Amino acid sequence: MDVIDKKIMNWLQQDSSIAVADLAEKVGCSRTACWRRIKSMEETGLIKQQVSLLDRNKLGLSVTVFVAIKTSRHDVDWLQKFAETVDNFPEIMEFYRMSGDIDYLLKVVVPDVAAYDSFYHRLIQKIDLSDVSSNFAMEEIKFTTALPL
Repeated sequence: MDVIDKKIMNWLQQDSSIAVADLAEKVGCSRTACWRRIKSMEETGLIKQQVSLLDRNKLGLSVTVFVAIKTSRHDVDWLQKFAETVDNFPEIMEFYRMSGDIDYLLKVVVPDVAAYDSFYHRLIQKIDLSDVSSNFAMEEIKFTTALPL
């Protein structure tokens, strides 16, 4: 990966719909070379996918909840079941296994507190958890999907 690749990735992180010709001009290479670099990044998995970012507030999904989970189970079978369970909840945007005091952290997006309560009840019916602590985000101060290159 060289400087031009990084420039390409930075631009694509801002707007993946940019025309290859425009992108090539911005990064200082030919259209063909730019296209080849993008295709190579896709083939190697450096570019995983291209998506559209939607405005969650305009879609009525204005509540973000960070859910800290502790469990007394730490075996592979339980983790596989938990991961499969999480996969079936579209409200869960992110799912992490953590170090420290909590075992797992979920980022959940819902329309309101009542929807979160419904989500919570559905979750605990599907999987055995020792402790669930919910923290509601009061304000989104920074949000980005762009990685620092």
